[in-house]
Amino acid sequence: PKDKDKLPIFSTGMIGQYVHGNEPSHHVAYLYNYAGKPWKTQEKVRKIMKTKYKNSPDGLAGNEDCGQIASWYVFSALGFYPVNPASGKYVIGSPVVNQATIKVSENKTFRIIAKNNSPENIYIQKVSLNGKPLQRSYLEHKEIMDGGTLKFQMGPKPNKNWATEVENLPKSKTSITHK
Repeated sequence: PKDKDKLPIFSTGMIGQYVHGNEPSHHVAYLYNYAGKPWKTQEKVRKIMKTKYKNSPDGLAGNEDCGQIASWYVFSALGFYPVNPASGKYVIGSPVVNQATIKVSENKTFRIIAKNNSPENIYIQKVSLNGKPLQRSYLEHKEIMDGGTLKFQMGPKPNKNWATEVENLPKSKTSITHK
């Protein structure tokens, strides 16, 4: 839309045709992972977090329906998001936190560490889960609940080789082919 175009009331937080203020669109930036282009998800997620959230009374795009806009930010800041919550998978984005710990049970925690993380270093160079390389662009719910450490190595340029093979993509109901 052009700057002077009249838009529907829910057309807030727009980036091109993407409307972050309309919660049913929140999964869209993560869909690049399904197509084998996770660096595009990383770029879009960081852009949304940088431009659509701020610490002020008008700091959220749209209305905060049951905490969805804030929840999107919290998940995305940690580096992953439940695109389809019923699937038990969390699609990897681009963390903004350098460290976070989630208490998943009375005696287990899940740690997130992002090395070399900065506003310029938005791209994942490599990922490890419990010290082992993670080549896929998603986590399983069980992996989080088992506790452990997810470690990101961040950098200023996309790693177009990480998590791009078909076997490393999150699965959807339909198969897609890429490349």
